[in-house]
This record gives sequence, structure tokens and C-alpha cells, in this order.
Amino acid sequence: MRNVFLEIGKTPEEIERRVNDTFDEIFYGVNKFYETTEDGSMGYLVDTGNIDTRTEGISYGMMMAVQMDKKKEFDQLWNWAMTNMYLKDGENKGYFAWSVDPSGRKNANGPAPDGEEFFAMALIFASHRWGDGEGIYNYSLKAKELLKVVLHHEEMYGGHNMWNEDGLIKFVPGLEFTDPSYHLPHFYDLFAENCFAEDKELWKKMR
Repeated sequence: MRNVFLEIGKTPEEIERRVNDTFDEIFYGVNKFYETTEDGSMGYLVDTGNIDTRTEGISYGMMMAVQMDKKKEFDQLWNWAMTNMYLKDGENKGYFAWSVDPSGRKNANGPAPDGEEFFAMALIFASHRWGDGEGIYNYSLKAKELLKVVLHHEEMYGGHNMWNEDGLIKFVPGLEFTDPSYHLPHFYDLFAENCFAEDKELWKKMR
């Protein structure tokens, strides 16, 4: 795998130190924007421009945590998402509210599909790195369930799927246009390898 830092003359030790320092600055530094609940069971990353928490931020944080082998922080973030962002009923049941106040109050009752993509990928990585636990920490099962609902929401709950019939991800489920920044074809290859078997071929067609 290409490493541009090595190419510009940085040593492996310098690279590792910089990566660790960056994670520590975000999560635990003087100017950190990672917060935990009083009991330590949940954690969230604050969107400092809007003073809220967003599915893209929480899911990106989970991706950082799993790649850095930070299971405690990963589980705190995932617990926050499932406790405060997960939509248990309504038109968007099974998705995640894209904006939630740090108090846990939902600012929206609809999803931003890039968040669901990164949640699923982070959960797959977590399952492969740490194995599966119980409940919401059965990472592979939760990933499979999410990958199913984004494709089959209409038949499962009504509402709208996150992908259209042409295999393109939507900007939001209820609108028939896309956002180029949401397109993650390498993710879809891995989704096909880690979804419920009946959806394998469908994920292979996504683009």
C-alpha cells in the first residue's frame, strides 16, 4: 500500500507518532471535540460549527477508532448512535437521525445516507478486528441489518430506500438525486462480502 509520508522522507516512527498525536488531540487534547456522558458509556464528536452531533461525524469517529484499535472509544460512539440517533419508528425507521443535540435530543427525524455507509463499514471492520459481542456490539449482525434496511426499506417499513433502481445512492431517501461525495464503490465491494447472503449480488451492482 502506498504511503506518501514515507515517499516525502518521513520515518515510520515519525508517521506513527503523528497519527497517534492527531487522534489524541481530537479525543483527549486541550482543544478536543470528543465528549463522553457522565457515566462514560457513550461518547460523541461535536460539530463545532453547529454545536450538534452528526451521523457523518460519529461514523467517521468510529472509523478512526477501529483503525487505531481504540475499542473503548468505538463502543462509546456506537452506543451514542444507537441510543440517540437510531430511529425506532416512523417513515425513517431503521435509519439514523443525521443531527442530534449533545443533550441527546434529535434535531431531525431523517437520515443522511453517507452516515449509514460509514456506520456499516466501521462495524464490519470492528467485527474483523475485535470479533462480535452481544446486543448492539454484535458488530457483524448490526452491519448486516443496516445493509439490508438501506436496500429494502420500502418493503420492510414503507418510506424510501437509500439506493435507487440504477444503483445510485440518494442524497436523502425521499429524493431522487444523488451526491457525488456519497459514492463509495470500494465500500460496496466489501458490503457484498459482509451482507446477508441474499443481498450479495445486489451490492455487487451498486456504483
